[in-house]
Amino acid sequence: MAQAVTEFQPLDYTRYDFKNPETYKVRTAKGLSREIVEQISKLKNEPQWMLEYRLRAYENFVDKPIPDWGPDLSDIDFDAYTYYANPLAEGDTKKSWDDLPADIKNTFDKLGIPKAEREFFGGVGAQYDSGTVYHKIREDLQKKGVIFTDTDTAVKEYPEIVQKYFGKIVPFNDNKFSALNSAVWSGGSFVYVPPGVDAGIPLQAYFRINAKNVGQFERTLIIADRGAKVHYIEGCTAPVYSTDSLHAAVVEVIAEPYAKVRYTTVQNWSKNVYNLVTKRAWAEEGALVEWVDGNMGSKVTMKYPSVFLRGRGARADILSVAFASQGQIIDSGAKAVHLAPDTSSKIISKSIAIRGGQTSYRGLLRVAKGASGVKSAVRCDALLPDELGRSDTYPYNEIHEEDATTTHEAVVGKIGEEQIFYLMSRGLSENDAIHLILMGFLAEFAKELPMDYALELNRLIQLEMTGAVG
Repeated sequence: MAQAVTEFQPLDYTRYDFKNPETYKVRTAKGLSREIVEQISKLKNEPQWMLEYRLRAYENFVDKPIPDWGPDLSDIDFDAYTYYANPLAEGDTKKSWDDLPADIKNTFDKLGIPKAEREFFGGVGAQYDSGTVYHKIREDLQKKGVIFTDTDTAVKEYPEIVQKYFGKIVPFNDNKFSALNSAVWSGGSFVYVPPGVDAGIPLQAYFRINAKNVGQFERTLIIADRGAKVHYIEGCTAPVYSTDSLHAAVVEVIAEPYAKVRYTTVQNWSKNVYNLVTKRAWAEEGALVEWVDGNMGSKVTMKYPSVFLRGRGARADILSVAFASQGQIIDSGAKAVHLAPDTSSKIISKSIAIRGGQTSYRGLLRVAKGASGVKSAVRCDALLPDELGRSDTYPYNEIHEEDATTTHEAVVGKIGEEQIFYLMSRGLSENDAIHLILMGFLAEFAKELPMDYALELNRLIQLEMTGAVG
């Protein structure tokens, strides 16, 4: 076991912390206004209904206050950001990797995207700031009727499907940042899997922020029709700047009756990014929605993947992981809302706070009146490897049926000196010993990831541990 750990070399963060010259074909002026919203819609040549939707969302964004119940967001200056910056002309998404500009291609080459496409994934989308620069799906999936494209394209090519679901699961007036996204959204993934089709091979999207003071506001919509199955994976990175960037995505997932959707995220935003996202799913009768949600980077994260169990026998399985180091606040968790009988949910949250980092589990379990026979289990595990980290738990349970079976368990632990001593006696350094303990704590999460992502998780944690002890 000792040999397996020492084989991992410390990760040089330059793999992520590099930036290209800010050369954009299209870029709006800094700041947010009704005119900017109209300009974005015009650049995209959108239908009238989408422009009207954006403008209603903008008015709602202006009216809503910044949330005051979580991390302090008072330093956000919405006029300091650029809300649209596209390195390609609008609609010029490439389907061949070789057609990308050299600097963009090199960026994603460094991040391993082409390799992942060749070796593992059934389809890949790549977004660079506001523009979806590359999108491709395997021919065998296309022949099954699977649609995997960027959301801008879907608005024009699949308007009936988009209008049926867009903004229904996450309304623009849900919160201030869903309103912001709805006003200025650009890019994101659109997935539709026809009835009874098993996509089989995961679909992947990668989101990269390159420019400083740029907001990224992708909009993702995933529909698994009756009895369909799909696994969608996304990764996120950004270079380090001395000023902040803003990421405010919206994800809407629909699992129609007896469908299965798994949504996997491993985010590694740099520590100058505000990551304020809304992710929500509907699970109809007999459907299963799985969230596998990893939060490693950012300055502040507020993210609470949610499943609304709307049909009898629907299930939700949510695994949320947070790792916060110096200068980071990761406020994450999950929500399960039981609206139908015989539904079940399981929420597992694991967090590590080190070097003064802060993690919080913020969760909701709601059982509506009439949702009889509900079963739900929530488990929150926090690990504090040193004396500087902080972890908090804010569970909220709202139960309106007496026969509901619910459990909640929360444990906060520290790394014991005897554990470190034992591992060091087997030849590990103190750093490697703590790293091994942390990976054991996160094993439940790591085993749910594709191999490339599990290895990346290991290396990212090792990077954070470099110099943390001794």
